[in-house]
Amino acid sequence: MHIDVLGSVTVITYGEERTIGSNKTRALLSALTVEAGHAISLDTLADELWSGRPPRNSRNALQAHATRLRKVLDGPGCAPGASRLRAMRNGYLLDVARESVDANRFLDLAADGAAALHTDPARALELLRAALQLWRGPALLDAGDGLRCRAAAALFEERRLTAWEDLATARLALNDEGNAIAELTRLVAQHPRRERFCEQLMLALYRTGRQSEALELFQLTRQRLDRDLGIEPGLPLKRRHAEILAQAPELTLQSAVWSHQRGRGPLTATG
Repeated sequence: MHIDVLGSVTVITYGEERTIGSNKTRALLSALTVEAGHAISLDTLADELWSGRPPRNSRNALQAHATRLRKVLDGPGCAPGASRLRAMRNGYLLDVARESVDANRFLDLAADGAAALHTDPARALELLRAALQLWRGPALLDAGDGLRCRAAAALFEERRLTAWEDLATARLALNDEGNAIAELTRLVAQHPRRERFCEQLMLALYRTGRQSEALELFQLTRQRLDRDLGIEPGLPLKRRHAEILAQAPELTLQSAVWSHQRGRGPLTATG
């Protein structure tokens, strides 16, 4: 069985995509999936499904949605008591393997790719591409407005952007500026305030003899940050601009790929 949440929420079991007819049933599945293997209380689930305003009979309503969800998750031959959706004391638990959830596979592949960047950028590129190919749209697209699902979606999206940054780093480390420019141009347009994308694109442009475009990109980004937020670019982006302006020889070295990369700890999600 596979549960996919990097896009619309879907369940594939016995090779068949199962229909989830009710929005609340889908929200219940989503909340349980992002914390698969952990029991979630009935009160927490009620808050998630009804956005903090559960009905008076929320426990009965949850039981009804749990019954519908079991029909989606379990095949017709499922033995009594063998359901993947387990009723716990005052709660429910989704009992599925970690790798059966696409978001968990994405997080693992992205983490492995990031870990391989310095030692084996070709391997990192392979892992990061595999991770990003799992996405079909915004995470938990139709999971409802529950706080836990929205928080999980935000975490997955942040890790997705970090994976794109790491992918660009791998391409630059492998001297694949052409593909880096194509991907980063799109990412800068979609996320104009994310300065790391701008910094990477400036380096790729400079390395391909497009210094004027790199400098123009910096000015456009600086103007946008000032207009939208009233702030100056961060120090890493300013340093990159100064290096390109001075045509610093070290920009052609592999060390330039890492020199201004911000340190970050790994992102994790339960499940």
